[in-house]
Amino acid sequence: MKPVNRLCAAIGLAVLAGSPALAQDTDMPFQQGEHIVYAIKKLGLKAGEATLTYAGPTHVNGRSANLIVFTAKGVNFYDEEKIFVDPVTFHPIQVQRDVDIWGKKEKIIEYYEAGQVRIVKTAGDITEEQVIQKDDNLDNLYGFIYRYRRDGQFRLGEAMAMTLPTQDVMIKLSDMDKIKAGGDVYNAFYMQSDPKKYEVWFDSSPRRIPLRINGAVGFGNTSMQLREYQADHHQTARQK
Repeated sequence: MKPVNRLCAAIGLAVLAGSPALAQDTDMPFQQGEHIVYAIKKLGLKAGEATLTYAGPTHVNGRSANLIVFTAKGVNFYDEEKIFVDPVTFHPIQVQRDVDIWGKKEKIIEYYEAGQVRIVKTAGDITEEQVIQKDDNLDNLYGFIYRYRRDGQFRLGEAMAMTLPTQDVMIKLSDMDKIKAGGDVYNAFYMQSDPKKYEVWFDSSPRRIPLRINGAVGFGNTSMQLREYQADHHQTARQK
């Protein structure tokens, strides 16, 4: 199905059904309940575990949204992010973070509008607010990954801008690679950002599974490598 037709079908389902559960686009390479487990590695050694779950259609602030949940756990490190993205563009609407780094706990809510994000941080009794303005709509790394899985052409040389709150990068699909993940060897598409902060390897199958993600976890030079993959919540997890 062409992207335009797929988009029209998704919008039509959402309008006619009026229910988040019925508003899914079944033509996407991922579906509600997809669950990926990663080993977090630093200098080749396991430093923790991360999970990435596509929870699917929901609502936030009275708006329809799709929910992606990212959780990372390491030694003295915990980060849970509930990422609410626009169902059409996969740009973030709101991100709710629960962070604990070396016992420093913070609740962070990021409110996104066109070209702007308002960040509210609460630590104990102290609340701070920051507003970041950009010329373009802002991205979230995981929202971008899911959007690219859905809409990307996966052609060598394909490049696009990724506008993050803290940095603007160009990210390009630059190579095909073989990558070992969870005991298997995959043919993978390799994507790298400029400046070189993020690297993503996507499975070359129709699912376009993100096999490895570098630069996403915020403690040092770390890599997330696939350990388990579950296509939906009814399926038995594939152990790695």
